[in-house]
Amino acid sequence: MELTLRRKDTTLRGTATGTGPTVLLLHAGGERREVWTPVAARLARRGLRTVAYDLRGHGESTGRATSLPLVSDDVVAMIHEERAPVVVVGASLGGLAAITPLADPEIAQAVAGLVLVDVVPDPDPLKARAWLDERGLRDAHDELVEDILGRGPALRSAVAKIELPILLVRGGPGSPFTDAEAERLRTANPWVKVTRVTSGGHLVARDAPDELADLVADHATEWLR
Repeated sequence: MELTLRRKDTTLRGTATGTGPTVLLLHAGGERREVWTPVAARLARRGLRTVAYDLRGHGESTGRATSLPLVSDDVVAMIHEERAPVVVVGASLGGLAAITPLADPEIAQAVAGLVLVDVVPDPDPLKARAWLDERGLRDAHDELVEDILGRGPALRSAVAKIELPILLVRGGPGSPFTDAEAERLRTANPWVKVTRVTSGGHLVARDAPDELADLVADHATEWLR
């Protein structure tokens, strides 16, 4: 089922798949909602409904993603569109965009849990820029990248305030994040659990969709219960 979410300065296009409690899937920067298609299909077989939008400035959605708060505001609108409770799954940019909203108890009450897919709130800016540059991923979204990298302390503070189960799914070889960064996130919030998909790189949904879907389904089912 195709979805349209109209906002003041953008129109977001999405796809809903399956029936049951809702899992909101937020893609990484430079991606589009189709990256979630195999994950959504597997979650549907596990009795979960998924909703995946193109983030602003990506895919079929309009607008520009020039700052993280703009994307975060869209995530709040997506959550409010759905019947509570939902589970939020965010990869890279999608995960970062969910952190600040879910630190707000009024928004968090509509959410059963958060899955962060290979993303931490406070990556090392120099290493992050180098990793993006090596893959030619920074030029198209440089304004957004710099905005995010300047928000590390604020995002770290926000994630510490989230009173929801949080699962960090780390990628395997090719992930830009270190054990120390994952441990810093776990230390910041006692709700955090960490697991790893070694068969995937940074884009776990693209590299290992079945393994990621099973992790999401297992935890979502438990949280929603």
